[in-house]
Amino acid sequence: MVIAIILMGALGLVVGVGLAIASKVFYVYVDPKILDVEAALPGANCGGCGMPGCSANAEAIVAGRAAANSCVAAGPEVAAAIAGILGVSLEAKEPDIALPGCTYGTIDADTKFVYDGLNDCRAVALLNGGMKVCTIGCVGLGTCAKVCPFGAITMGPKGLPVVHENRCTGCGTCERVCPKHIITLSSVTRRILKEYTTEDCTTPCQRACPAGINISGYIGAVSEGDYNKAVQIIKERNPFPTVIGRICPRPCENECRRQLVDEPVAINFLKRYAADVEMAQGKHVQPYKAPASGRRVAVIGGGVEGLSAAFFSARLGHDTTVFEAQDQLGGLLRSAIARYRLPMPVLDWDIEGILDMGVKAETGKQLGRDLSVMDLLSEGYQAVFMAVGGWDGRLARTAGKGDVSPVPGCHLLIDIVKSGREGYPEVALNGHVIIVGNPNLNTAMIARCKELGARKITLLVREAAPSEIDPSQVDLRVNTGIGRLHGQDDTLTSVALIDLADGTSQTVEADHIIFTAGRIPELVFTPETVAEATEAPASLAWQALPPYKQPAYHHETGLMAQGDVLTDFSAAIKAIAAGRRAAASMHRALYDIPMDLPEHVVTPNTMVQNVDHVVNVATRLRQIMPLTDSNQTAQGKELERGFDMTMAQAEAERCLRCGLICYRRDQQTLPQSIAS
Repeated sequence: MVIAIILMGALGLVVGVGLAIASKVFYVYVDPKILDVEAALPGANCGGCGMPGCSANAEAIVAGRAAANSCVAAGPEVAAAIAGILGVSLEAKEPDIALPGCTYGTIDADTKFVYDGLNDCRAVALLNGGMKVCTIGCVGLGTCAKVCPFGAITMGPKGLPVVHENRCTGCGTCERVCPKHIITLSSVTRRILKEYTTEDCTTPCQRACPAGINISGYIGAVSEGDYNKAVQIIKERNPFPTVIGRICPRPCENECRRQLVDEPVAINFLKRYAADVEMAQGKHVQPYKAPASGRRVAVIGGGVEGLSAAFFSARLGHDTTVFEAQDQLGGLLRSAIARYRLPMPVLDWDIEGILDMGVKAETGKQLGRDLSVMDLLSEGYQAVFMAVGGWDGRLARTAGKGDVSPVPGCHLLIDIVKSGREGYPEVALNGHVIIVGNPNLNTAMIARCKELGARKITLLVREAAPSEIDPSQVDLRVNTGIGRLHGQDDTLTSVALIDLADGTSQTVEADHIIFTAGRIPELVFTPETVAEATEAPASLAWQALPPYKQPAYHHETGLMAQGDVLTDFSAAIKAIAAGRRAAASMHRALYDIPMDLPEHVVTPNTMVQNVDHVVNVATRLRQIMPLTDSNQTAQGKELERGFDMTMAQAEAERCLRCGLICYRRDQQTLPQSIAS
């Protein structure tokens, strides 16, 4: 007995020593912050954060891979507690919500398909691509509803997912399991930053619209008599609905599938009707905006592009101010369009709506005279966007005398040609001068630059080298562009040169840039971090980068690339689209989000599913816009009188409500079908 006890004791001692040694050898350190964060989390292990449980989420939060408010099952108090543990501040989180992106379910289909007994959308997509007609459309088996941890999704009567907003936490589980990318997370920020891809159910008219307005959506709202909803849908992409409803060149109507039957839908006139109803009721209908971000941004230029950039920046939650040289906002809309086409009260109404969104405006503030980009950055603006327009507008603002350098070190070719002549301001080109964009530049211009003080000249061209240029006098660089600018206070210091063949970048010192096009490029300025000087007063270092390119030219790189605007926009709707991209670019710069667009972004040349005729659609001719006679227009009356409610309803009913290639049934007439 004694021997047995001794043996057991010895064995226990050996095991204890072994465990002690193992604990030292295999010891794993756990950060106390991870333990504290995990203790603060609710412990639901629901997976809504995208992590396999709360422990993994706690590790990701401490490592910086997830936000302090990433737990969708917890409230703001938990997020604030976690932020306190980490010692960070917490911005207001904009809620996400799941958004189904398909409008045509399998229930509507004339021909049904059985997926070999499979009941999971992912398995069906892997096996045979899902629906046989629309390879992108919803499979309809409800996998998103089955996996939703909060019961926020059910399958509706049309075989499409229905999201119950009061239950949805924006966890993204449904988005992750949908094999067709039909159901995605949506928010104000996501919608403003979004460029359409081939995975989205877009219509031909929507793809043709430079602003990407959800045309079938607002026409559907007009047909239902919900004009406020129609305006809200329009303003998701266009803050000037009343103006554009009068002056748009309507490229959307050229792509309308209704013309395969009779005539295109009067898309723009329906936009005008909904916007006119809003104006008649005297109260602005606004789209949603994100919570305040605490960031300040400035827009220089109160024309269409500048006001649009400010509108979308305000919707992104930023404190936004527009600075305009003239006494009134509006730019070319106010000065270049006949009053019988665009009455000024109409323009003022839309501008008032932009200010109502929270945009502040300071008029009579001219760049280079009353303020500079550096002044604004020094005052605490974290991003400044230049939307000053082309040379003609600049000369109009300055009585033909021009601006010496509205952007530090940047000049137009006209500044160099007219420098010091006929009362035009003189330009001093000291140091290294870079000339951008003109392959036909002659030796006289090179001599003129040297006459104004240039000691070194670099000419950047994207294609063929100029035949007259002597390489011994000019550093000629072919197939080269400019990526971004760098400067200190009011001085340009360097530029990043991009080799357009391989995309490599080289930073070179530079003092001046001459743009041979008709405008200073649109630029986003942000401050750069500067090491504090020990004795000298702190100075401001800055960088300037272009907004990301429009989708049609998203592979292009650098300033003055193909597709960039060289003078003024050919249509106001294009300037609106550029304003949204500028706001998105500022937002990306503020939060260090890459500017790259997805490879499958939709462009005019993208191959998407389409149809070449429709069948069993009854002919219904287009409503004709009533006009005012010439005597009344001479007295200041508007040329086009606009639709009345009966005309608007009748025209809205002509819309086929098409998606990529699908159509809804029309219960009041014949069944609709398609042929591809």
